Amino acid sequence: MKRVLLKSVYDAFDYVMEHYYPLGMQDAAARNDTYAVISIQDTHTDGFGFVFSKNQFCKDVLTLYFDDITDEVDGAVLFSDEQAKQIIEFVAANKSVETLLVHCYGGQSRSRAVAAFVVKMLGGDDSRYWKDGNPNEYVYDVLEMVWLQKLLIMH
Repeated sequence: MKRVLLKSVYDAFDYVMEHYYPLGMQDAAARNDTYAVISIQDTHTDGFGFVFSKNQFCKDVLTLYFDDITDEVDGAVLFSDEQAKQIIEFVAANKSVETLLVHCYGGQSRSRAVAAFVVKMLGGDDSRYWKDGNPNEYVYDVLEMVWLQKLLIMH
């Protein structure tokens, strides 16, 4: 995995569409890198009305439904340990893709926390995610806790 891209839902759609080309015109595609998608969708609307799917460029998709909250709220879904495990396993299974695309609605809180964690998980410096925005600290902390538990079990 060469890069982790953090996007809003609109920018994620644009990124995916840069890989599109009409039949027989593969050279017309603006991009041809392989990628995997972590799609974080809202629960109050049952998602954004579309889901990403695998294709020749998109090698895998993980769609999760949880809301941008840090405490239990009636009618909303809090990020869970199980979802953290799914993200960790997804990243581990998709290390061969060139790009990991992470998005939520605005690309500012939930997906920023996930992207920051993934960069750290892969041994990189996640400080720019904290300087340039406001990651959901609850999401990040749950991911970090689940990852550390996994590392302890492995040793």
